[in-house]
Amino acid sequence: MESLVQWYQGNLGSFLPKEVFVFLVSMLPLIELRGGLVCSQLLKIPFIKANLLCMIGNIIPIPFILLFIKKIFAFFKKHGIFVSLIEKLESRAAKKSDGIEKGEFIFLLLFVGIPLPGTGAWTGSLIASLLDVDVKKASLAIFLGLIMASIIMNIISYGLLGSILS
Repeated sequence: MESLVQWYQGNLGSFLPKEVFVFLVSMLPLIELRGGLVCSQLLKIPFIKANLLCMIGNIIPIPFILLFIKKIFAFFKKHGIFVSLIEKLESRAAKKSDGIEKGEFIFLLLFVGIPLPGTGAWTGSLIASLLDVDVKKASLAIFLGLIMASIIMNIISYGLLGSILS
């Protein structure tokens, strides 16, 4: 994240407010809220503002993924666009979804909430969509997972654990 922040400061920092940058970073797959909070801390954005920006930024793409990704994938496959990438994403989502049918709500909540590589709201939404999980149930699980991830990342990024223990 440090190199991303340095790139921002060197290329965009003079005209793009750091809050907008963090908001946009939080919308990106793989980086999401987790990376946005780390960038916020590096850019010295206050704790509450950082959390609001990152949470909203990470939530915006989720309804679109839940509602439209299967249609978008089908369109691309039909027209031979990104076929290997789509198949790779579908395969990855299928592998990560083992056992989801019985406890899909808890699975999605923990999958999104525990900040591990390859997990997060984007992948959780993709899994939920591909497995036809109810949109309302998936949305709530993903939102609660984002809150959980935010708490964990705040402890790490803003050093709250050190503040609490001292």
